[in-house]
Amino acid sequence: MKNFDEFSKPEEYISPMDKHIRSVIRNWADKEVMPYRRKYDEDWKDHHIIEPAFDKLMGNSGIGLQKALFPPELGGWGIGQSDSAFTISCALAEEVGRADTAMAVAFMVTYWPLTTILVEPHVNWRLAKEFAPMFCNAEKAVFAANAMTEPQGGADIENLELTGGKTIRTVARLEGDEWVINGHKLWPTNSGGVAKLFVVPCTTKPGSTDLKDFAMIFVPAETKGVTQGGPYEKAGMAADKNSDIWFEDVRVPSWYRAHGPSMDAQIFREIIPWGLAASMGFMCGAMLNLYEILYDFVSTKTYKNKPLKEDDHIASIIGRIAGDIDICRILSYEAAKMGDRRNKPYGYPIYSDEVACKMRNLKDFVSDRAVDIFGKAMDVLGPYGADREYDIEKHWRDIKIIQLWMGGKQLCQMEAARYFFNCKTL
Repeated sequence: MKNFDEFSKPEEYISPMDKHIRSVIRNWADKEVMPYRRKYDEDWKDHHIIEPAFDKLMGNSGIGLQKALFPPELGGWGIGQSDSAFTISCALAEEVGRADTAMAVAFMVTYWPLTTILVEPHVNWRLAKEFAPMFCNAEKAVFAANAMTEPQGGADIENLELTGGKTIRTVARLEGDEWVINGHKLWPTNSGGVAKLFVVPCTTKPGSTDLKDFAMIFVPAETKGVTQGGPYEKAGMAADKNSDIWFEDVRVPSWYRAHGPSMDAQIFREIIPWGLAASMGFMCGAMLNLYEILYDFVSTKTYKNKPLKEDDHIASIIGRIAGDIDICRILSYEAAKMGDRRNKPYGYPIYSDEVACKMRNLKDFVSDRAVDIFGKAMDVLGPYGADREYDIEKHWRDIKIIQLWMGGKQLCQMEAARYFFNCKTL
């Protein structure tokens, strides 16, 4: 059997640590996740089976990936200071996503809020030092959450360029040396009692379109006034808990704001490409595992006493699937390269419209191709495709959810139109 590493991985893009870190995570995935992942759907609420695998991936009792972004002097690996941070993150998303995309999401979303204070050139050393022990000294998995989406508008909060933040209803007011936060967030990954730390995008002046009034404030989950609902049961993504978070007169120190007026809005616009690039990595990981499963199936199942793959009709389908996986992987690393500080041929800052719109365009394409090829694979496998024994239907449900988030297809297509066709919303 050919290894899925046959698919394109632009060698000039990858980081020096790529081979080692992939080997470590692949070993973890094959031992700790693959044999058990069929049981994950029934474990969506309690995570009795899921949690030990997270501990071995993230905590110091295992690989320790939850501390990777922190600087070495604070006990981390220094990836946040690396010129290859995006590319490394893409590799992590791929490898964990191959095993289980929901685990990849929960793990990588822990990085998401931390990028606002740990990635050069915007390291907030005061907050980095304060939160480092929570992640760097823990034996078990510790999660963070980007408490972004709100009930009235979902991911519309991402449309800072168009709305200026005027739709945000989570409000922070400064009283002395404390922020007092009130609001309701819905669907954040790692809510539902999982995360120990939130970053909360909010407004300091309700209805304002001045980006100086947009704020990102860190809130430890155990702070008085924070309430989380129970996790929602979804079509897939069992290892990723989503729920409601209510903030009622929640008080945190004034220095828990990520950076301050104007800069918080810029940093928020910088984390959107992180989410887009990681999403592509998740889907590529799922597609690589699809290839493994499909290769075995068409090589061992027969039609007219020949392996299925030797039938012309089947060969044309699986050939198209392989081609799409190859292209999607190339595009994912192209997106990661847009985000990395090293070797930047684009010349655009990460918070620019150019990067956000191009990445949304690529995420939309990769999402569409992923959903399409899983459908094609289901057709090839027939009844086996719906059989949980083959894990195809699990990935099939999970990757559809990835297609829907961060504004879904509509926002991706609107942003692409706005950039490439110079559209304006009046």
